[in-house]
Amino acid sequence: QVQLVESGGGLVQAGGSLRLSCAASGRTFSSYAMGWFRQAPGKGREFVAAISWSGGSTYYADSVKGRFTISRDNAKNTVYLQMNSLKPEDTAVYYCAARPQGGGCYLPSCYAYWGQGTQVTVSS
Repeated sequence: QVQLVESGGGLVQAGGSLRLSCAASGRTFSSYAMGWFRQAPGKGREFVAAISWSGGSTYYADSVKGRFTISRDNAKNTVYLQMNSLKPEDTAVYYCAARPQGGGCYLPSCYAYWGQGTQVTVSS
């Protein structure tokens, strides 16, 4: 069992930056692939980024490539999402998710554990 807690969301102007953190409980965090998803009002959950258990492989949605960076610190049981050059269309609730086996995956169904989400609002 893994518990995930996101933090770092907030209100930012377009062009600004935020860094989201996701703290995980459990001793097996380093064996989990991790992902970030987002959900805007009235829309489905959308893949943002994923990272392999070692951090050696990363994956991004086309909409965030070049602006967002996913990373992890297995010693701190934490995964991060650095978001730069934010746009109003990035406004959503952002969720982190853990996948017990396998590499990064862009499908929500790949992930067994989810955090409660953190709101990111980008004003124009």
